Amino acid sequence: MTAIVEEILAGDKRASGAADLMLQTAEWAAAAFARFDRSRVDSIARAAADVAYAHAGELAEAAVRETGFGVVEHKTLKNELTSRGLYELYAKHDFCSPRILADQKMVELPRPAGIVFALTPSTNPVCTVYYKVLMALVTRNAIVVSPHPMAKACSTRAAKLMAEAAEAAGAPAGIIQVIDQPSLPLIEHIMKSPRIGVILATGGTPMVRAAYSSGNPAIGVGPGNAPALVDDTADPAEAAKRIVASKSFDNSILCTNESVVIAVEQIADRLLQGMKSAGAHVAKPEEVAALRELLFGRGSFNVGVLGKSAVEIGAMIGLRLPGNTKIILAEIDRVGMDEPLSKEKLCPVLGFLSVPHAQAGIAQARSLIRLSGAGHSAAIHSRNSATILAYGAAVKALRVVVNAPCSQGAAGYGTHLAPAFTIGTGYFGSSSIGENVGPQHLINWTRIAYSDDPREAFGDFTQLDAWAGGPALALGREAPISLGRLQEGSEQVRNAVSRDAVPAQPSGAGAMNDISILREEIRRMVLEELRDALRS
Repeated sequence: MTAIVEEILAGDKRASGAADLMLQTAEWAAAAFARFDRSRVDSIARAAADVAYAHAGELAEAAVRETGFGVVEHKTLKNELTSRGLYELYAKHDFCSPRILADQKMVELPRPAGIVFALTPSTNPVCTVYYKVLMALVTRNAIVVSPHPMAKACSTRAAKLMAEAAEAAGAPAGIIQVIDQPSLPLIEHIMKSPRIGVILATGGTPMVRAAYSSGNPAIGVGPGNAPALVDDTADPAEAAKRIVASKSFDNSILCTNESVVIAVEQIADRLLQGMKSAGAHVAKPEEVAALRELLFGRGSFNVGVLGKSAVEIGAMIGLRLPGNTKIILAEIDRVGMDEPLSKEKLCPVLGFLSVPHAQAGIAQARSLIRLSGAGHSAAIHSRNSATILAYGAAVKALRVVVNAPCSQGAAGYGTHLAPAFTIGTGYFGSSSIGENVGPQHLINWTRIAYSDDPREAFGDFTQLDAWAGGPALALGREAPISLGRLQEGSEQVRNAVSRDAVPAQPSGAGAMNDISILREEIRRMVLEELRDALRS
């Protein structure tokens, strides 16, 4: 066994060594994939989307079974929307071809990130895998998925199905990979790797903060706590239906769900009645106290109620609710740290607060966002454009859904916002992105800019292939090792070259070719030995 293999397999280096091999494979795949044209990329993305769509129901059942969160019917819908639905949306856009802007004397070349490291949550596991994999494919990136440990089986299955379909359609081997045994040390090791192009972090606040402190580019999101203002110009019955449908969707596990309804007194009673008719149970004062204790009695949100149904939550406080109860409504008299029910609740328990007029409602919504959820989402039900505009300007939310369910609307379903399961919270929420994350965030553009002097003629680029003269990357065999974000000449690279113990290159083109072949053959032998050792 070579010294390299012995070192990797020693003690706790086994897992990180396997991860490094995964990243090397992903880097080679990304280098090859970056040369594919739009037609080939489209065929690969379509194949991955089709297999994901075909298994949408099966994987929805698997996710609910594994995590205990949510509703199979709703998860199936999310899986369908983030597979074929997203593919059909992305197919309208070209993230692969150069743009020739003759009037600006400029050529723009798309440059993929390389390797996308995708952290996926337990709350929306399969649809987030679908969404992130498709974003990576349409932008010609490789992706390594790290599922939440509570949802690793369904997430791994989803990623591997898409990987098999993509490779069968012509994608480079290793373009989609998944960590089937995730752990915090392993995730931290990968996040800090210089081979990572960008981290897409969807999950708890500690993991998002770790991604931002990794030293690699990261796109993360913050928590939600969406207020929903219903003013005196709204249709109370219609608003009630929308709010109950939104709060009960997948047992309120989306971070875009409504947290507290803020109702103007003039229509509050009619809104309450409408919500009852739509399937809400309005809790009595003693039931509100029991809910407060159940959800927040230990100082933080009780994950034991996460994604559970209203009937299940009612049973936890000794309340027998009809089987068709969709949400539990808890009336509160204030918003603030001393009222836990005004915090984010990823379960179908909804706060309800009455205010004398719309301006008071806007002030309370601002307070709710200050409590948590800055930069995330808010909703308003109103026919008054001035109130809607004032609400949008006052509340520190970067997406405000009007007269629609907030859970789906803020995530881009039922509105014209970009469909997404990573919701950027911008500077308000300490995020680098303030919009719904899409493929455009996984590429940069090289801009070739001519002088603006009219005497300087712009070249003819119409029939040229930007990468036609580059080195060939044969698929199916290891390409020469690349350095990721490491700079040539750095101490890390010198050490790596020293460990590989490859002879210095002699002069002459023929000698350099011989050494390149020798280097590749040595690396192939080492990798084969390492794979055999890791399988044993």
